[in-house]
Amino acid sequence: MNDLTRNDTRKAELLSNVVEHIDIKSFDARPIVDAMKKMSFSSRDLGRAADIYNQMLADKDCSIFLVIAGSTSAGGCMDLYAELIRNNMVDAVVATGATIVDMDFFEALGHKHYQALEIPDDDTLRSLYIDRIYDTYIDEEQLQQTDHTIGEIANSLEPRPYSSREFIREMGKWLTVNGKKENSLVKLAYEHDVPIFCPAFTDSSAGFGLVKHQVDRMKEGKPYLTIDSIADFRELTDIKIEAGVSGLLMIGGGVPKNFVQDTVVCAEILGKEVDVHKYAVQITVADVRDGACSSSTLQEAASWGKVSTALEQMVFAEATTAIPLIASDAYHRGHWRDRAKRSFAKLFDRK
Repeated sequence: MNDLTRNDTRKAELLSNVVEHIDIKSFDARPIVDAMKKMSFSSRDLGRAADIYNQMLADKDCSIFLVIAGSTSAGGCMDLYAELIRNNMVDAVVATGATIVDMDFFEALGHKHYQALEIPDDDTLRSLYIDRIYDTYIDEEQLQQTDHTIGEIANSLEPRPYSSREFIREMGKWLTVNGKKENSLVKLAYEHDVPIFCPAFTDSSAGFGLVKHQVDRMKEGKPYLTIDSIADFRELTDIKIEAGVSGLLMIGGGVPKNFVQDTVVCAEILGKEVDVHKYAVQITVADVRDGACSSSTLQEAASWGKVSTALEQMVFAEATTAIPLIASDAYHRGHWRDRAKRSFAKLFDRK
């Protein structure tokens, strides 16, 4: 057996146990969530968070922002987020580029994430072109195919500035023809007119593909596409102004968390009267002691005029253990069945 064959065999061994994404419809979390409400510590926090999310869904005036940071999509929550879109349980998404491109769009191309049955030396993983996300693997060669696909989409578009929302909508449109997975957040968001924003879009496989697009166009002496982060902020603020009452379902923190909260302040700067986010839930493991934005509590955000303190709940838990319970509970309580569809993506078609 030569070295190349040996490496291929070893890589196949490591990439053999596919991550299966949880199906919130397949189990009813209501009994356990109801029981947790009667407990203390993080269980009671989770129970209250579930109540607040259900109140968002039951409030016919409330528009809901799903905010995702971290690697929960790679870890098994990808179909969960897709179901929230499919069942009109969120109205807009703010996420990291990795969540949208490296994870969801990646799987929509037919690729998979894998459970690490063992954690070998990371230098060995590098030699096999396997990337590691904690105890999860991703094939770097397939990820580079994703980079190139993003570049191809960019090449097909008019060379002008795009917000991340505009470009991700084009990704969703592309998937309706070329995608290999029905349950893709990007594809479903396109089909249901749910806008997706990635305020740090190029911090992902999109960045590599768009850099190649620009370099190739520059070599050819042709104009190229750019991503306009200011347009992102303006458009998301437009949604907040249009929405009125709003709620936040936040997984993790980071840029997406601050970005969506800042829409209240931005609206004020524009001279618009808007309410702070009425409802807010955040699931995080970030420690509050370091003073960083990702670990700032929702009560701290109230001091900035972003979030109400009346209906907010922090849940300090690793999100893959908490969000399936909250989402399944909300799905089976069924308040989403009576919600009006916002179709916020159409807001920009009118401009």
